[in-house]
Amino acid sequence: MAGTSSPEAVKKLLENMQGDLRSLSLECRKKFPPVKEAAESGIIKVKTITARNSDILAALKENSSEVVQPFLMGCGTKEPKITQLCLAAIQRLMSHEVVSEAAAGNIINMLWQLMENSLEELKLLQTVLVLLTTNTVVHDEALSKAIVLCFRLHFTKDNITNNTAAATVRQVVTVVFERVVAEDERYKDVIDQPVAVQGNSNRRSVSTLKPCAKDAYMLFQDLCQLVNADAPYWLVGMTEMTRTFGLELLESVLNDFPQVFLQHQEFSFLLKERVCPLVIKLFSPNIKFRQGSSTSSSPAPVEKPYFPICMRLLRVVSVLIKQFYSLLVTECEIFLSLLVKFLDADKPQWLRAVAVESIHRLCVQPQLLRSFCQSYDMKQHSTKVFRDIVNALGSFIQSLFLVPSTGNTSATPNQTGSNASGNTGTAQTNPGVLGMGGGATVLPAFEYRGTWIPILNVTVQGSAKATYLEMLDKVEPPTIPEGYAMSVAFHCLLDLVRGITTMIEGELGEAETVSQTTTETTSLPAQSSEQQDLQSVSDQSEKELVNKYMYLFQVSRAVWEEMVNACWCGLLAALSLLLDASTDEAATENILKAELTMAALCGRLGLVTSRDAFITAICKGSLPPHYALTVLNSTTAALSSKSYSIQGQNVQMISPSSESHQQVVAVGQPLALQPQGTVMLTSKNIQCMRTLLNLAHCHGAVLGTSWQLVLATLQHLVWILGLKPGVGGALKPGRAAEGPSTVLTTAVMTDLPVISNILSRLFESSQYLDDVSLHHLINALCSLSLEAMDMAYGNNKEPSLFAVAKLLETGLVNMHRIEILWRPLTGHLLEVCQHPNSRMREWGAEALTSLIKAGLTFSHDPPLSQNQRLQLLLLNPLKELSNISHPDIRIKQLECVLQILQSQGDILGPGWPLVLGVMGAIRSDQGESLIRTAFQCLQLVVTDFLPTMPCTCLQIVVEVAGSFGLHNQELNISLTSIGLLWNISDYFFQRGEIIEKELNKEEAVLQKQAEEKGVMLNRPFHPAPPFDCLWLCLYAKLGELCVDPRPAVRKSAGQTLFSTIGAHGTLLQHSTWHTVIWKVLFHLLDRVRESSTTADKEKIESGGGNILIHHSRDTAEKQWAETWVLTLAGVARIFNTRRYLLQPLGDFSQAWDVLLDHIQSAALSKNNEVSLAALKSFQEILQIVSPVRDSEKPETPPAINVSVPVVVGTTTATSLGRSFMRTDSIGERIGRYNGSEPPVITDEIEDLNLWWAAWNSWYRIGSESTRPPITCDKLTFIPSQPFLTALIQIFPALYQHIKTGFSMDDLQKLGVILHGAVSVPISSDASPFILPSYTEAVLTSLQEAVLTALDVLQKAICVGSESMQIMYPAIFDQLLAFVEFSCKPPQYGQLETKHIANAKYNQIQLFAPAEWVALNYVPFAERSLEVVVDLYQKTACHKAVVTEKVLQNIIKTLRIPLSLKYSCPSESTWKLAVSSLLKVLSIGLPVARQHASSGKFDSMWPELANTFEDFLFTKSTPPDNLSIQEFQKNESIDVEVVQLISTEILPYANFIPKDFVGQIMTMLNKGSIHSQSSSFTEAEIDIRMREEFSKVCFETLLQFSFSNKVTTPQEGYISRMALSVLLKRSQDVLHRYIEDERLSGKCPLPRQQVTEIIFVLKAVSTLIDSLKKTQPENVDANTWAQVIALYPTLVECITCSSSEVCSALKEALVPFKDFMHPPAPKVQNGES
Repeated sequence: MAGTSSPEAVKKLLENMQGDLRSLSLECRKKFPPVKEAAESGIIKVKTITARNSDILAALKENSSEVVQPFLMGCGTKEPKITQLCLAAIQRLMSHEVVSEAAAGNIINMLWQLMENSLEELKLLQTVLVLLTTNTVVHDEALSKAIVLCFRLHFTKDNITNNTAAATVRQVVTVVFERVVAEDERYKDVIDQPVAVQGNSNRRSVSTLKPCAKDAYMLFQDLCQLVNADAPYWLVGMTEMTRTFGLELLESVLNDFPQVFLQHQEFSFLLKERVCPLVIKLFSPNIKFRQGSSTSSSPAPVEKPYFPICMRLLRVVSVLIKQFYSLLVTECEIFLSLLVKFLDADKPQWLRAVAVESIHRLCVQPQLLRSFCQSYDMKQHSTKVFRDIVNALGSFIQSLFLVPSTGNTSATPNQTGSNASGNTGTAQTNPGVLGMGGGATVLPAFEYRGTWIPILNVTVQGSAKATYLEMLDKVEPPTIPEGYAMSVAFHCLLDLVRGITTMIEGELGEAETVSQTTTETTSLPAQSSEQQDLQSVSDQSEKELVNKYMYLFQVSRAVWEEMVNACWCGLLAALSLLLDASTDEAATENILKAELTMAALCGRLGLVTSRDAFITAICKGSLPPHYALTVLNSTTAALSSKSYSIQGQNVQMISPSSESHQQVVAVGQPLALQPQGTVMLTSKNIQCMRTLLNLAHCHGAVLGTSWQLVLATLQHLVWILGLKPGVGGALKPGRAAEGPSTVLTTAVMTDLPVISNILSRLFESSQYLDDVSLHHLINALCSLSLEAMDMAYGNNKEPSLFAVAKLLETGLVNMHRIEILWRPLTGHLLEVCQHPNSRMREWGAEALTSLIKAGLTFSHDPPLSQNQRLQLLLLNPLKELSNISHPDIRIKQLECVLQILQSQGDILGPGWPLVLGVMGAIRSDQGESLIRTAFQCLQLVVTDFLPTMPCTCLQIVVEVAGSFGLHNQELNISLTSIGLLWNISDYFFQRGEIIEKELNKEEAVLQKQAEEKGVMLNRPFHPAPPFDCLWLCLYAKLGELCVDPRPAVRKSAGQTLFSTIGAHGTLLQHSTWHTVIWKVLFHLLDRVRESSTTADKEKIESGGGNILIHHSRDTAEKQWAETWVLTLAGVARIFNTRRYLLQPLGDFSQAWDVLLDHIQSAALSKNNEVSLAALKSFQEILQIVSPVRDSEKPETPPAINVSVPVVVGTTTATSLGRSFMRTDSIGERIGRYNGSEPPVITDEIEDLNLWWAAWNSWYRIGSESTRPPITCDKLTFIPSQPFLTALIQIFPALYQHIKTGFSMDDLQKLGVILHGAVSVPISSDASPFILPSYTEAVLTSLQEAVLTALDVLQKAICVGSESMQIMYPAIFDQLLAFVEFSCKPPQYGQLETKHIANAKYNQIQLFAPAEWVALNYVPFAERSLEVVVDLYQKTACHKAVVTEKVLQNIIKTLRIPLSLKYSCPSESTWKLAVSSLLKVLSIGLPVARQHASSGKFDSMWPELANTFEDFLFTKSTPPDNLSIQEFQKNESIDVEVVQLISTEILPYANFIPKDFVGQIMTMLNKGSIHSQSSSFTEAEIDIRMREEFSKVCFETLLQFSFSNKVTTPQEGYISRMALSVLLKRSQDVLHRYIEDERLSGKCPLPRQQVTEIIFVLKAVSTLIDSLKKTQPENVDANTWAQVIALYPTLVECITCSSSEVCSALKEALVPFKDFMHPPAPKVQNGES
């Protein structure tokens, strides 16, 4: 308002005001004096204000009531001229905003009066408008009065006034609401406390609202009241009102000021509580009305729908839905449902048209549709509104086609033109609506089952421009032209699809880009920890953002999927129907485009069912009607079962009608199993086909499994159009093989190259698909091809080659990433190649070979020469073809090989193996002729191509040649191929230098590559030089032939192998011999060994024909045994003859080990021929080892068993027994020398090692062959005596070489074997030849060998170093073990053996029923004992012998036969044992005394005591037939033992443990008294009492009881102990006798007890005599006490009845007289 407040403007205003007042006073001068006066005083007032105030306008406004007053009075005159002048003046004041609120109220009251008098109506309206628009002083009642005034003027008789008033009302209403917006803007920063909205209780005042808002609220509320035909609350004074005008006002407010309603709860409340119920109420006639229903049926007459109201209501609804959807969710649900209802067929046509237009308005707002979907379709228990809208459109379109053929009698008059009869007329009279100029011949239209509906150009794509919703001036319903509703509905569908797809794809695109950026940020490479710390904070927030984003994306995705799921069924039904009915190319194009975009969208969202359904629809459109194509039919069946309900009606998917009025452009044959006549293709089919191609081309990536549908359809179309595959898989028009030729119109003929081209382009574009989609495409093509294959089975009709051709095409364009699809592609084509239909097969092979050739010529990156894996991958299918038996395929394969050789032969490089493999892929069962042919090919390669191929492939030639040797079809070919291998070896020999040079160059390259990759070079026989490797391969091949199942081939190959190694072996590098030994010879030995051990034992009746077979070769096992013997001999021979070459090799010792291992295996085989031969080989190779030279004695400790460092070789010497530990520095010294000048000492160590290895083998053979079997049955293999003897006889010679390092461990191992060998029984049929008769005590040769071995050892130890002599104890142990055999023969496992004779009765039982006979071990054991004694005599003082308690062990061992005594198997045994014991003790005891202090013999003494005890008081009874002489002889032996005790032990008691002495004393005591045996007869008793023995015992006891002078305390103690024992013994015997005598009564006591007591009595008297003779100081006081203590006991014996006892008693009692007086006082203390 700056313009009105500038000084000039103010000045002008004042002038004008004064002018106006002057004019007024002039006009009223005559008639209206009061007015004049008022005017004049007004002039003065204005002047005064101007003079007094600086701010004139403000002052004017303050006094405006007075300033305005004259003008108001002027209006009151009702005089037109005056009134006009006054109104103009008032307007001027108002425009300068100098009117106060009070003045404004007065003005309005004045205007009201004018209005009531119908004066100056237009001027009034103008004034009101100025008043309300220039400022906001008018509100509340004044405002309402002003508005009412305008409304009143709207309903005058004058049309102009009415219209002006209507416009004013609209503007005033707008102004009222604009004020609210302005007010909100002013107060937007002030936050109000929200007040709970009150209900309807106080409608007049809404206290929470600000002034402008309150006015607007009251106004809007009253508008609702008025439309509802109720009295207004605020607009007081209204007289009339129309609904149409009210609805228009409501619509404009809602449309223009949505923010007011959204921001103020009070207004929202009005919407909910007032507007919506009002709309629903006003809709009721439309809802209830059913067209054609007679009024009689309903009680009250139904109100008819009224077009103007209905149309305005729909406009209001459109606004409500568009602007307030979020507020009115529930209400909108009702509105939308109503809209859907209005499409029903029984509603008037105009209503349906307007409803469709309303729906169209929604369809162009995808975001709104999205909200519907979220609010309704995705909520439980809610109407599926979005789905219903789409379905309603579908059923609406459907209903338009299904017009009943009977006349529309009840139709309203304004429905003419909907009938088919009037359609042309309508269309032509309404060219504007149609949007087409005249002169069009064919009208675009839909036609379905006789119903023809034109397509009108109703709207621009994407905008909903309504025709009938805009007819606000029409009162009567308009005539709807034919096709209008259909066209709008059609556009609804198209816009809906376009909107949804654009929206979702846009959002999807955003989501994908965001997700890509997020994944990029998350997958950054790891940073340093500092950076990470810095980043962690930002990462955290970033992560949260990403997570939030992902959540939102998931929510959105759910909405998208729901939208698609809700609408696709309805869309598809409608679009399919329209597609079928469309006769217009443009319409068809639009429909197809909609289906295509939906299919693509579903594909992107991964909604498979819906995607497939749309694609199926397009596919169906492409094919002739009712075409039998299973893929599609099954899909549709699944869909049509989903009939969906719209408004309670079931709507089925309508299947396409057959009587199409399309132009037929082609006639062809269907692709089916049985011929079925012809089918026709129309231009629409071709159009659909193009869409299908377009879909596949642009959206291939989302088709996934639907490729199946698309390709199946294309295959059928191609077939009908008669396109056939040509070179490279492109389809060209061709002639069918049989049946009526395809008929094509010229139109389609020109199209065919284009279609063919598009088809090819489609498969070319597959190069842009991602890998997954490409796999889907390939899979689909493969399954199509499988179907075509199924169809072609069992007939030789022309098959469909579409799939095969397109697989080829796809392969060719994807060569750059051929690896990812090569396997499925070629895998399938290989299946095609096996098809029985020759044409199919031929094409499969054609495609496969083309792909292979293309793959090889394609310039890959990296090139094939560097990408060996890819080249092999490409060539592999060529090799796979070898698995197919069809000859035509094999021919194709060979042709392909030929072409490859011709074109790529020079760069075939690593491909040679596969090419050669094709030749070598001939199997034995493929017929002789085929083998012959292939063999000829090989011979050709050998003659022509050897010089041209890379030398690296020569090896494969060798292998292929070898493989022919293994063919068992014809022996001749096998033998010839062995000859061929000999020829190849000649070629190597002649061109050796060239081959070697090239191979070395190649090797260097490979080596470098391998190093770069950081891997080992991997080729057979690495690291031998490459040329040597060739030889090795040749040897290896021959080696394989050496184990052929046919003996003839084995023999031939074996001879060739050993001759080749003989003839050309000198060409090999020295180091390669290592490989010959390891990889060829030993490998061969391994296999021969394995075959021999597993060979069949079944007897072979004859060798084919009439050849007889010797019994030694009549099983496979025996034939293999021969091979084994020969091979082992051959290898052993090479070891002998090439010794000079082999020995310098670093790992000769390991090779030696392995050879020994083979000898060992053979020796342990269960075949006598092989095992003996093996020992012969063993002896043979042992001769090659130079013996240790005496001049160079090893300067190392005996544990010199070191292994030479292994420079080359893959196996390490692992031996069971000896671990080759390097314990010395010599080994290290050896390691430092280079190989060229080995130090002198190496030989020796080397030899030592070899000997040690031999020893290990010998040990293993020995331990295995002598180990007893775990289970025993008839088949148990037990080694023969000659074998065992040969084995043991090897040892002495072997020992000579290893004695320096022969350790205790080794000795123990030897012992185990010797023990085992001796324990082996003999089979009963061999025993007469081996065993001596039992009577001769002779050793078997085996036993001799065992003792010889020990003898050798013992002699070596004798002269050996001190360290060797520690072995003595072990030898003793071994011998003592043999000694035990005399009493306990060894057991051989669980084997039952018969004793060769019963030891006691010398009965020979040779041919006992047992299979195995145990030997007589007594001579052997006794011989061993003699050796023991002999050895002990030599070594008794030896430190080791002392330390290891050998003496104790000998005693322990001898204790066994000694304690058995008479129970020994042979009597000679215990006698020998006693004499041995005596001999040993005579030497051993002095030694023991010597070492007494060291404690080394402590444990021996108890053992010795026990031995004496067991022997002297044996538990075994003498045999009954023992003569008295014999008995006396035996007693004399016992006496000898006691004498030994008295001479060798007791005199030295002070060096001997007390316990032992005690035991001896006790024993002597026992001997002296109680020594008779209880078994004797009375007659013999005197002799058998061993009187002599007892006597000696007693004498010994007495002898040691008193010695004449005590030299040491110990001597005194021994005599005291002896006496004490003796006295105690006497006391015991006497007591027992007295007891027994008393108890026996009259019966005499047993003889022996009487004898015993007599003996004791004699002893007592003797004792006392001796005591008296002894010097008194030597006798202990205790002893005297004990003697005197006997006296009472003796006295008690007086009563006995036996005279003998009595006389003895007398003698005993007499000496006691000397005790009657004490002895001399000088010894009274027992001390001198």
